[in-house]
Order: sequence, then C-alpha cells, then structure tokens
Amino acid sequence: MERAPGPNMRALYSLFAKPYDRARRAAAHYTAIVSQARRAEFYESLGVPDTLDGRFDLIVLHASLYLKRLRVAGPEGRDLAQAVFDNMFDNLDQSLRELGVGDITLPKKIRAMVSAFYGRAAAYDKALSEEDEAALDEALVRNVYAGQAPGEDVIARLAAYLRATAKALAEVSDDALLSNQFHWLTP
Repeated sequence: MERAPGPNMRALYSLFAKPYDRARRAAAHYTAIVSQARRAEFYESLGVPDTLDGRFDLIVLHASLYLKRLRVAGPEGRDLAQAVFDNMFDNLDQSLRELGVGDITLPKKIRAMVSAFYGRAAAYDKALSEEDEAALDEALVRNVYAGQAPGEDVIARLAAYLRATAKALAEVSDDALLSNQFHWLTP
C-alpha cells in the first residue's frame, strides 16, 4: 500500500517543480515572442533588414513591450517576466556560440546585448508613454533600421503597429497573458 506524500515531500516537490514549470512556461512565452518577430511582413513590407541585427532588434522590440506588461501582472507575472528575460539571453548566448563566438568574447557581447535591450526598451517605453510620435520614429530608425530610414510611410506603419500592440497588451487580461494566450497583431 502506497502512502500519500507527506508535507515534507510536497514541499520538496514544490521547491523543484515551480522553477521547472516557470522555465518551461518562460520558454513558451519567448518562443511566441520570437515567432512574432520573425514574421515575414516585417522584412518584406516594413523593410526591416533580415540580418542578425535586424532580427535582434525585432526580438527586443517585442520582448520589451511584452515583458513590461508581464511585470504588472502581479508577483507571478514579475517572476515569469524575469524567467522569459533569462530564457531570451540564454537563447542568445547559445546562438552566438553556434555562430562561433568564443568563450573569451562571449560575455562582452552578451553584456552589450543586455545594455542594448535596456536602452531600446527605455526609448520605446518613453516614446509610447509620452505619446511622442517623433521620439518613437527616431527610436525605430536608430534601432530597427540602423539609422537608415526606409521611408516615412514605412516608419509610420511600424510605429502604428507598435502603438497598437502596446494597446492590445494593456487590454489583455492577466490570466490570458500569464497562460500565453495573447494574440499578437498582424504587422
């Protein structure tokens, strides 16, 4: 006859299960962010360069909006946002290793990417919160287009997409967001 796990076994299971579950959920959220950032429309009709830098900048663009919203979804949201962030940089670390970046230069490159993430996220957040269209356009040209504006209409379409996505994220329920049920907009 089997005994039900006692309180100590439940506590031990909980200690290991929660981080594993959070990491699994974080990976699913990050996969959704990357899938959105890799949509062909960004590269074909919005002129984002289909390069490592262009891909990185679109991941940062989406992750910055998503993580900001996730952090306001209570303690579970804050923990999950940190896990998604960690997953993102673990994934970027692995990608750089696969591209042949060596152990000596890898930490410097990751630090630069983390710094770039925070700088871009702050620029997007400030421009969106102040509803400063010029600042948003400048941030998009500087970051996504590496200083080479593809045309005002293209910038305006990407900025409109960004504002609409921020609005959709603000309106989604915490439960839907936490369970990875946010439906990304079409670029």
